[in-house]
Amino acid sequence: MPPSPLVYYKGIQMSKYLIKRILHGLVSVVIVVMAVMLLIYSAIDKSKIFMQDPLIQKKAANDKIVYRYQCWEEYGYLTYITYADWLNEITEKGELDPATRDEAVKFGKTAAEDTPLSAEYVKKFTDYYENQGYTVERLDVVLQSNKAVAKGGAQKLFAYKNVPIFVRMFKYFTGIVRFDNKRYAEGPLEGERGLTFTWHDPAYGGEKFSPAVMGNGTKYRYLIYFDDHFPYFHQNLITINLGKSYTINKGIDVWDTMIQPQGSIVKKQTIYPTGFVEDSANDMHTLTYSAGSRDLGGPFTQTRYTDDYTIAVNEKNGLSKMGYSFIIGILSSIIAYLLGIPLGLLMSRYQDKLFDKIGTLYIIFIMAVPSLAYIFMFRAIGIAAGWPITFDGTPQAYILPIISLALPSIGGLMKWSRRYMIDQKNADYVKFARSGGLSEGEIFRKHILKNAMIIIVQGIPGTVLFSLVGAIITERVYTVPGTGGMLVNAVTAFDNSAIVGVALFYALLSVTSLILGDVLMATVDPRISFTSKGR
Repeated sequence: MPPSPLVYYKGIQMSKYLIKRILHGLVSVVIVVMAVMLLIYSAIDKSKIFMQDPLIQKKAANDKIVYRYQCWEEYGYLTYITYADWLNEITEKGELDPATRDEAVKFGKTAAEDTPLSAEYVKKFTDYYENQGYTVERLDVVLQSNKAVAKGGAQKLFAYKNVPIFVRMFKYFTGIVRFDNKRYAEGPLEGERGLTFTWHDPAYGGEKFSPAVMGNGTKYRYLIYFDDHFPYFHQNLITINLGKSYTINKGIDVWDTMIQPQGSIVKKQTIYPTGFVEDSANDMHTLTYSAGSRDLGGPFTQTRYTDDYTIAVNEKNGLSKMGYSFIIGILSSIIAYLLGIPLGLLMSRYQDKLFDKIGTLYIIFIMAVPSLAYIFMFRAIGIAAGWPITFDGTPQAYILPIISLALPSIGGLMKWSRRYMIDQKNADYVKFARSGGLSEGEIFRKHILKNAMIIIVQGIPGTVLFSLVGAIITERVYTVPGTGGMLVNAVTAFDNSAIVGVALFYALLSVTSLILGDVLMATVDPRISFTSKGR
């Protein structure tokens, strides 16, 4: 039976509303992230990113300066090129022969010591990049008192140019979602570039029925595959990039830091692409391309791999940061709704009676006492009960974090459900139902409760989604390796890229939860219209 015109009309209105809200939400997310980036990259000295970098402490003299510029380029602050790289570049273009390059690259310890040939090309390098807006930096050799070259004191010559903040913003937003493709890998490949489909995954020796899509020339060897880990279906075709971390997980994207497993490595029988079998923690489904890695790895690598897809992530026995936060957050949310809503409804049902007064006392206590205070109070209770107070992944270790998160949520749900129910009890439709002879129980079940649920369900998507980000204080107190402390750690360590990535993640969750909340509310109450107010 075809849908009625009214249902069809409401479907169109819902689609228009969702598209409009999504577009407005995305614009809001972009504005928020742009504001964060503008504040961070304009107001904070970029040298602060090295405050917790152990490698810079091992550098000296000119090597330390060059290391800074290399890192700034890696993290998007500037573009950077050395004199030697420029000579190699023009040699590859055929503008310079290799013999001349080998002589020109040997510039002097100071400008006065340059040979005529090196001085000529140093000038060409300087003029070329200064005309493009670069700053050319020459660092003369650093000598010790005995005239020997100091550690890290060799002469350096390079050019750099700061990346404008709005250019950086554009690159960031256009690079958030990336699609793997067969043109990623540079240089010659073993076999033809492209995608292949197989019913029998080579990672299982080609004997097990397991469909997979594999690439050659792509970044990832496996683009789509199945395994025995939840959610069983996996893909590397589309990747999320929230920004490369400086400190929290150096060199790793913020998104990968949140979703990669933690814990101890787990070895199992592994079948390598050559057919070589050994107990290893390498996950063959995570193989990525690294140019020349098979040859550089020597016999060990060549025994196991047939090409330059040699970089694999180790399998570990723990959950990801997001996994730990989500489990604790969702279980605490379930407990909060199972207790908070019924208790709030009972408080409204027995308004001003003993049960309502006890519930009000609890709400006042949980709202008035600072969260850190009652978390430590529950921690002390846990110590007395013999529960783990340091998170170790065991079921008992989840108890205290879940309780600490659930109790304030229970108080909040009790307060709002009680308040809304009391407001509904005094509404005109309730008075009309009461005058019609309905009992208080019937009015409560058939009318008040139904209307109260409309507001309550709106917050469910937000509760579920924000379980992914964890609870900052709770996770730090119980040392839960979740996502809750990432933002605090990033701010403390001046890990600016991680700050931007987490801010983007929070903003997207906020927009998504609002939209899903509206949709869920409209699903519960068909009377809610998606038409705009102006129509």
